[in-house]
Amino acid sequence: MTLADRGWWEMLDDGASAGTRYGYSLDGGEVRPDPRSPSQPDGVLGLSEVVDQGAYAWSDAGWKGMRLDAAVIYELHTGTFSPQGTFDGIVERLPHLLALGVDAVELMPVAEFSGDRGWGYDGVDLFAPHHAYGGPAGLKRLVDACHLSGLGVVMDVVYNHLGPVGNFLAEFGPYFTDRHQTDWGAGFNFDGPESDEVRRFVLDNALQWVRDYHVDGLRLDAVHAMADQAPIHILEQLAREVNALGTERRRATFVIAESDLNDPRFVRGRAAGGYGLDAAWSDDWHHAMHAALTGERSGYYEDFGSLEILGKALRQAWAYDGVWSAHRQKVRGGSTAGLPAHAFVIALQNHDQIGNRAAGDRLGTLVEEGALKAAAALLLTSPFTPMLFQGEEWSASSPFQYFTDHEDPELGKAVSEGRRREFDRFGWDPDGTPDPQDPGTFDHSKLVWTELDEPFHRQMLEWYRELIRLRSRLGAPQGSTGNGVRVDVDSDARTVAFQRDGISVRVNLGETAWVVPVSGGDRLLMASDPAIRPDGGCLSMPPSSVVILESSTAVA
Repeated sequence: MTLADRGWWEMLDDGASAGTRYGYSLDGGEVRPDPRSPSQPDGVLGLSEVVDQGAYAWSDAGWKGMRLDAAVIYELHTGTFSPQGTFDGIVERLPHLLALGVDAVELMPVAEFSGDRGWGYDGVDLFAPHHAYGGPAGLKRLVDACHLSGLGVVMDVVYNHLGPVGNFLAEFGPYFTDRHQTDWGAGFNFDGPESDEVRRFVLDNALQWVRDYHVDGLRLDAVHAMADQAPIHILEQLAREVNALGTERRRATFVIAESDLNDPRFVRGRAAGGYGLDAAWSDDWHHAMHAALTGERSGYYEDFGSLEILGKALRQAWAYDGVWSAHRQKVRGGSTAGLPAHAFVIALQNHDQIGNRAAGDRLGTLVEEGALKAAAALLLTSPFTPMLFQGEEWSASSPFQYFTDHEDPELGKAVSEGRRREFDRFGWDPDGTPDPQDPGTFDHSKLVWTELDEPFHRQMLEWYRELIRLRSRLGAPQGSTGNGVRVDVDSDARTVAFQRDGISVRVNLGETAWVVPVSGGDRLLMASDPAIRPDGGCLSMPPSSVVILESSTAVA
């Protein structure tokens, strides 16, 4: 190859075409895959494959993107969502998602990672859709089918580290730096010498998903681990370029950040000194709800549990907005004032909060049916952007556990032992932690679709469908966080009253019945127990129950 400008090497091969396998030998060393490989048919240690990105005949020319401010997102893992564990397997289940009423599918990371099984957060070939899922062609078929069905697609991407197997990127240039450390090792070199091309590597990857695969949005993993002291932060530049490409293609695009810092700079506009991302996750909302429902107080749940904290999260997404955190032993977060409500993505369950439990147990195994329905009601009537996790809508019995498929037995052992140590701070029994390397751990995490024939699971599914229909009727939230929302909690009785846009959600988490007065203008829309009916101007709510009223006295 011939040395070109700024450290690039190049050559022209007239004989290469779609399907050609290739690799790079650096100074006569072992052949390595292309760091920008578009396809790795034989995995992270195999040769790269040329892909003609313009060959696919797209059918979504009429698709103009989706609005994040009115969306319900559905997070799924390609390998466990369907029996096939492929992109095409998801396509077969799209009728279920359409009947549910969600607006977008969020794919856990699909960039090429070690083995056939994994969560995807240890990817190494960031430009190559995973071979076991169906590769580039399979992903394009999935996005095309989603758009034709009216569903958007969000891609979960990881730009804070690479996985341990097949990670040859440092051999090609100064992609990493010891000046910035992450929980997984050296961070990307976004701001040091020769960092321009490193930034371009990440930015081009983000643009590829929008340009070549037509995805509508990106979810950036753990952005707090993307250290950058350059005048324009990599997050700001990424958001700007993704939005510009969407405008060029006349499609709405968006970028969502995952972070536990509660830093409003992520979603504040660039003119106001922010990075201009479109939304950020709110772990606080989940933690406040989970701790209130389950009583768990270990690990980071020690900062949560009271109904006052839950009420604050229901009003403004972030409960820690510049206040002291006992768990972190420091002040945490910033104010959400003035920020649009839809700029906060909330979840009752997601891959982290289920999969990072020792046994991967779902919320439905921890609380009663009424409490589960109550939490879903608060999630889906919230002014924030709600996200569901696969199977949540029918209270799936299958866990979602952490699984890997590393060929190196020493690495596999280290991962397994690391998981056991990680759970010490939560007080969970390490003997109950499944081995990530055991194929059975992956198999147990697959959804059991036949459950939909069982009465309890059908009932839960209908509850979620009704809630999403109600949310659709409410329309997109107006204004900033807290606008038009009222939350009243009674810590002694353990009751919550949430009001928004003409509806009132009443939740009884206490041990005795709660008698709720109703006026002549109030209409009962939904109840967790069919036996709950107005009687003599009031409703008697048993413990662990919820009702939704169309209220004449709700906040306007």
